[in-house]
Amino acid sequence: MDIILLERVEKLGGIGDVVTVKNGYARNYLLPNKKALRANEANKKVFEANRAQIEADNEAKRKEAEKASGNVDGKQIVLIRASSASGQLYGSVSVRDIVETLAAEGATVEKSMVILEKPIKTLGVFDVRIRLHPEVSVTVQVNVARSDDEAELQKDGIDVIAQMFEEEQAELAAAALAPESEDDGEEAEATDTEEASEEATSGEAAEETEESAEGKA
Repeated sequence: MDIILLERVEKLGGIGDVVTVKNGYARNYLLPNKKALRANEANKKVFEANRAQIEADNEAKRKEAEKASGNVDGKQIVLIRASSASGQLYGSVSVRDIVETLAAEGATVEKSMVILEKPIKTLGVFDVRIRLHPEVSVTVQVNVARSDDEAELQKDGIDVIAQMFEEEQAELAAAALAPESEDDGEEAEATDTEEASEEATSGEAAEETEESAEGKA
């Protein structure tokens, strides 16, 4: 389908450009969201008649977005989540989670502004793009951790997942050595018991000898 863009659309073009897109993309997204018009003769005339106003409105919105960007750009939010020992989350971080946490910190954005290219499913710090306007994008950091302490470590650049792996390997190594230590302890205990038994037997034998000697005397 041929359409006329009413605003800049990433990877398509800018205001006034006539481009060809898939029918479903146009009907389900671009047209209902007033980002474009069908590129027929009637709409071309309407667009040209209103082009100056459309561009002026877009410029005003762009300036508002740039002004608001200062409250969002570079912000780091912390999301506390449960995870497996490997750092895999029980679930994933959603766009709503990001929007609600930003709002709680005084940065209001809409869900449609959050560009989450792939689901966040592990612990770590992730850069997420926020598109405040078709021509204004900023980045926030999403710090996903199991606790506030771990979030602080990740904020300082420490790889918590790697640290967890090292601790797990250390525990496995300790567990592998533990049975040998227990066996050594059991062997030592058995040896002590045998020695004690031998000493007791020797002592009894000595007493019997002494008693026999006294009897003869």
